[in-house]
Amino acid sequence: MKRLLFSLLFLVFASLAAPVLPASATEIYAQQTGKSCDACHVDPAGGGELTAAGKQFAAARAVKSEAPQVSAAGKVVRFLAGYLHMLIAILWFGTILYVHLVLKPAYAAGGLPRGEVKVGVLSMGVMGITGAILTHFRVTSLDMLLHTRFGVLLLVKISLYLVMVFSAAYVVLVIGPKLKGKRREPVALPAGKELTLDELASFDGNEGRPAYFAYEGKLYDASASRLWKQGVHMGRHHAGEDLSEALKLAPHGSEKVLLMPEVGSLADVTQRKAPLHERVFFFMAYMNLTIVFLIVLILSLWRWA
Repeated sequence: MKRLLFSLLFLVFASLAAPVLPASATEIYAQQTGKSCDACHVDPAGGGELTAAGKQFAAARAVKSEAPQVSAAGKVVRFLAGYLHMLIAILWFGTILYVHLVLKPAYAAGGLPRGEVKVGVLSMGVMGITGAILTHFRVTSLDMLLHTRFGVLLLVKISLYLVMVFSAAYVVLVIGPKLKGKRREPVALPAGKELTLDELASFDGNEGRPAYFAYEGKLYDASASRLWKQGVHMGRHHAGEDLSEALKLAPHGSEKVLLMPEVGSLADVTQRKAPLHERVFFFMAYMNLTIVFLIVLILSLWRWA
């Protein structure tokens, strides 16, 4: 996974360094000449059908332009890149929304689920490659990138994407091992069978350890359940955690939980302060959720604003 992340970061830098095509007509012309958009466009806001003067200017540029026309093969590549870009964006953003709004980031505080990590890393890689291809076809000059609304919004979108990439790399390479490390603490059952959340994390069902979880202030032993192999239930819920909120979304009721042996209670530690790496993890999780909404806003501005 670390090698895959380093490869992804290399692809990001390589895609940003890729050259773009020479210039084509943009609103820079209006800025240089002082003319308004309706000098060349029927729509006063610009874009769409051209006036006679606009058609004449476009014809003159078509003759003088050195920009190569997109070949049939190039159009196919552009279409496939756009399709894959949108498809992966739906998969990636959908996963983020589901994890953050339905499951809540707390469910991963005891260790990053491998499935979500793989989806995130592969999605960022594909998004970076396809985004570079689409930028190559769409952005025709540095002036267009820096002085048009489309270009500025694209730069903002790329910046947000890079924030997500580097934050994901930090979470997987630095924070992830610390979250998993909490599960490897030696098991020591305190007297009275009352456990704090930190102590409960040791009972994760791995390497012969019992699989305990908390539900509404009580502790239950899932070690003997065939549905909790290696301390994991349905590939998502992990032993060693308080699953009160997560189990509210389960297809079954609390009666399934109550069938398991009750082994103690969860200590009420109201003043517990999470370790720094956990607080950073939660901050980055909700930061990425905010970035998703910002990127969707940018797409809306491109399409409808």
